[in-house]
Amino acid sequence: MEEYGLTRQKLFTLKRGTLEKRLRTYYYETKNEKATIEMLIALQVRDELTSEADNFSHMLRSVVSRIFLHRRTTKAMRRFYHYFTEYFSEKDWQSSVTKLFPVLTYNEETAEEFVSQTSGEDILRVAES
Repeated sequence: MEEYGLTRQKLFTLKRGTLEKRLRTYYYETKNEKATIEMLIALQVRDELTSEADNFSHMLRSVVSRIFLHRRTTKAMRRFYHYFTEYFSEKDWQSSVTKLFPVLTYNEETAEEFVSQTSGEDILRVAES
């Protein structure tokens, strides 16, 4: 991270334009989604703490969109997804959430077959064990 000029101190002192260039370069050269997401969250904190003319919210929307919509889902993405709701349109946000938290499909026929193949006593024995 430091070879890209992105130390913790610099995240809170550099101007928006410089940070955008360095973060974009960092992400596209390393493909490190977790570190990029964490740095963007730090910039959201900076935006809330300061009243500077530079607005640090919604930085690198295209990178965030690429990470959440087109990259493989990671624990970091699931952990921090709610910090990026404002970066997406409603449709893209629903796609992102669906991708992050897939729902297992429930097949009702399979459950009925299972019940018809077992007696009530079998189910009770399994439940008691």
